[in-house]
Amino acid sequence: MALSLNIIQKLHLCRHPRWTKPFCPLLHPSSQLLQCKLYSSKYRRPGLPPDNTPPWKRINFSFEKGVAGVKKHFGLLKKEVEDHLRGPGGKTLRENILEQTNVVWEFRSLEDLDKWTLSSDQEIGGKSQVSLKLGRNNQTALFYGTLNTEVPRDGETRYSGYCTMKSKTPLGAFNRKLHYDWSNFNTLYLRVRGDGRPWMVNIKSDSYFSQQRDDLYNYFIYTQGGPYWQDIKCRENVYISLSSCCLWQIPFSKFFLSSRGRIQDNQHPLWTDKITAVGFTLGDKANGPFQLEIDFIGLCNDRAHTEEFAYEKYKRNP
Repeated sequence: MALSLNIIQKLHLCRHPRWTKPFCPLLHPSSQLLQCKLYSSKYRRPGLPPDNTPPWKRINFSFEKGVAGVKKHFGLLKKEVEDHLRGPGGKTLRENILEQTNVVWEFRSLEDLDKWTLSSDQEIGGKSQVSLKLGRNNQTALFYGTLNTEVPRDGETRYSGYCTMKSKTPLGAFNRKLHYDWSNFNTLYLRVRGDGRPWMVNIKSDSYFSQQRDDLYNYFIYTQGGPYWQDIKCRENVYISLSSCCLWQIPFSKFFLSSRGRIQDNQHPLWTDKITAVGFTLGDKANGPFQLEIDFIGLCNDRAHTEEFAYEKYKRNP
C-alpha cells in the first residue's frame, strides 16, 4: 500500500509544470499564457470579465522547442556544476577573498536590456507610460516615459502614478530560481544621471516564508537635473558633489524594510546572501516626462564603512 502511494506521488510530481516544462514544453502552454493564468487568479482589474478560454486552446505543440529546451537546460546544468567545483560564483577562492568591486549589470547591448522588466500603473488602469532603450553610443540605458497620477474610474482604485524598472530573477537549469550572493560586499555602487526627480532604489531579498514575498528594501536618491554628470557619494550621510560623473555609493545598512509600500516598524538588516532583484521606482506625484540614464550597477567592499544597520531596531515585550 505504501509503495503504491509513493508511485502515485511521483506521478503527480512529474506532471507538475515545474518539472515537465523544461523537458517537454509541447505538453504545456507557453510561458506567457501560463503567467497570465497565474496572475489572473490573483488580481483582475475591476470591470474586466474573467478569462474563460478552454485549456486545450492555450497549448502550443512544438517538438523542436522541446528538444531545444532539453539541450539548453542540460547545458546550463553542466555549467553550474563546473562553476560549483571551481568555487563560489564560478570564481576561485583567492578571487573571492581579494575581490573589492564587481559590476553586476552593464548596458551595452539589447541582450543587457532583456534582463530587465518594466511596469507602471497601466496594470491597474492608469495612464503612465514607460520605455527602456540604449543611450547614446550604446553605452548606457535610458529609462524614460511620462508619469500620470490620474486615478482610473473603476470605483475601487484610489491612488495611481508610478513607474518601475526591475531586474529579472536569475534562472538556472530547469528554470530553478537562483539568487545573488553579495555577502562579500557592503555597498551598492551606481553611475546614473537623472532629471532632478527623487528615485527609490529597491532591493529584493529571497524570503523563507510566503508572507514575506512582498518585502522590499528601499533607499531614496535625489538626482540633479542638467546635461552633465555629477559625482555624488553617500557615506555616513555625507554627500560630496564633483563635476565628472554621478556615482551613488549606497551602503546596504542604509536600506530600510517595507512591505506593499508601507515602512515596517520591525526593521532588520538586508540579507545580502540571497538577493534576487534590484529596481528603480518613480512615484513623486508630479505629472510629466521623466528620464533616468544608467551606466552600470555594481558592488563595492568599503573597508571604511563599519556600520551594521542605520535604523533603530525596536525590542518587543516578552
